[in-house]
Amino acid sequence: MIPLESRNDRAIAAERVFDGERFLSDRVVVLREGRIADLAAEPPAGMPVTRLAAGAILAPGFVDCQVNGGGGVLLNDDASVAGIARIAAAHRRGGTTALLPTLITDTRPAIAAAIEGVAAAIRAGVPGILGIHLEGPFLSPARIGIHDPARIAEFGPGDADLLSGLGARGLTLVTLAPERVPPGAVADLVARGVRVCAGHTADDGPAIEAALDEGLTGFTHLFNAMSQMGPRAPGAVGLALAEGDAFAGIIADGHHVGDAQLRLALRLKGRDRLMLVSDAMPPVGCPSGGPGGEGAFTLFGRRITLSGDRLTGEDGTLAGAAITLAQAVRHMSTRGAASLEEALSMASLTPARFLGLEARLGRIAPGYAADLVALSPDLSVLGTWIGGEHAP
Repeated sequence: MIPLESRNDRAIAAERVFDGERFLSDRVVVLREGRIADLAAEPPAGMPVTRLAAGAILAPGFVDCQVNGGGGVLLNDDASVAGIARIAAAHRRGGTTALLPTLITDTRPAIAAAIEGVAAAIRAGVPGILGIHLEGPFLSPARIGIHDPARIAEFGPGDADLLSGLGARGLTLVTLAPERVPPGAVADLVARGVRVCAGHTADDGPAIEAALDEGLTGFTHLFNAMSQMGPRAPGAVGLALAEGDAFAGIIADGHHVGDAQLRLALRLKGRDRLMLVSDAMPPVGCPSGGPGGEGAFTLFGRRITLSGDRLTGEDGTLAGAAITLAQAVRHMSTRGAASLEEALSMASLTPARFLGLEARLGRIAPGYAADLVALSPDLSVLGTWIGGEHAP
């Protein structure tokens, strides 16, 4: 990592600056009071300057909408401020400067506790915490993946209040199966300021189309744990690819989605609507590989094992991912699925746009938050900054 003092006002000089859409050559990014003040040819007189090594890239910090865990912590097991801070720190080392800690299917009391834990983390100023992603519990048992079927629930009175409980304290994203909620439920959540994605759904199309009409704006981990496209029924995959305005998250780890499907998704969605997510689990950023050591941890009583960079349950079911967004960017750009510009946008500006934060995150431009990542030519993370502060 780059040794730096934590100072808000400084300049960073780089041969290659990716501004969120394109590369610029030989620029100095001037940071003042936590924001980007200027892109210049030379630093202001007297301002401390960090000069990146030859060939290094300065890019907007990555924004991850699906982070189940990291640093040995799973949000479901530890929604304390300290636990959330460990998750965020693990992902900072992978270039992510803003994220949604993600609670996978759990009980209603656990959902309420996670919401309050995230609210407390935001209140405590844990760097990079934007809000919460609630992935479940209103999912299809037929497309449950690694989620616990015993925790799948029926949508009932009071559940809209529960899911929207974070309110104005932060952003809320909910993943649900549209066929598992009553008509009007998506519209109600959207009216409360919640972003809604379709995921873990077995619906062939009608319920998803109705949810899109009610304000559903995205699809969770495209191709995985959802109905596939057929010759007549579009399924979730077909609708995700066909709906031009809908966003879709995708896991580019070499296990969840094939390279041909990555190329297809990008060709049809474009980098403005296809965003990279990590779907990360506790082993990410954990030297021992996870709280169980050797890449193993327990998920609702089931042993999850890390083999290489592949996480599976005992029956071989994929159990989230063991990557950072920097690794996802590398996979997309080195496997022919995307150009480097496209991959970097998919990890920064596109998720910022999905969350409605494109006016302050995802670009290197005057007025934007000084959330940055420095990458080596091989796309290893050299350092990150959040609000202009070096974030080791």
